[in-house]
Amino acid sequence: MKQFAVIGLGRFGSSIARALSEMNFEVLAIDKDESLVNAMEGVVSQAVVLDATDAKSLIELGIKEFDTVIVSMGETIEDSIMITLTLKELGVKQVIVKAQNDLHSRILKKVGADRITLPEREMAEKLAQGLASPKIFDFIEVSETHGIVEMVLPKKFANKTLSELKLRDKYQVSVIAIKRKLPYSKPDGSTDFKEEVIIGPGGADETISGDVLILLGRNEDIDKIKKL
Repeated sequence: MKQFAVIGLGRFGSSIARALSEMNFEVLAIDKDESLVNAMEGVVSQAVVLDATDAKSLIELGIKEFDTVIVSMGETIEDSIMITLTLKELGVKQVIVKAQNDLHSRILKKVGADRITLPEREMAEKLAQGLASPKIFDFIEVSETHGIVEMVLPKKFANKTLSELKLRDKYQVSVIAIKRKLPYSKPDGSTDFKEEVIIGPGGADETISGDVLILLGRNEDIDKIKKL
């Protein structure tokens, strides 16, 4: 079984860690913020409070034994560069890093990052694809084989619980979140809509026509759902 480590447990990092864990991979979650680490306890295989810029701590943790390490350090560009360099020097097989801009990306390449994700650019590229495929709103590449997609709920999935849909069993994808528009009455009597986001939905959560699913899985499995 592949082993993943996720360094940086902000919104992106924690979502990746949670989704990989739901796919039954062994996941080590790392952050120096104790509250973020505590939130992942019981969700992933192991959650550790650690300053990942400290090479000695990474060595003691056995980081080089992991197949893939994902570095998601938010706005801390210098730290992500230092951590990436350290991981490659320690012999980590694959290091995937979230970059903030082109300069950051170029530096990460020079220090050895195996894969780099630029969320804003990728979102723009996927938006263009989404114009051709209106079911797809967004796509983030996690690896060569896996991605996160934001897509309109297929009609045949509406008004069913996640347990009934059995997406993990039938399509090998995990539901990270559900987004939906809920109507409400304004003070002037008119109707408007507000967005509700269900993070980490459970089996009892029921879908509604018009929902948007955020899924993680193999690209080929996601494609099967896109065709429904």
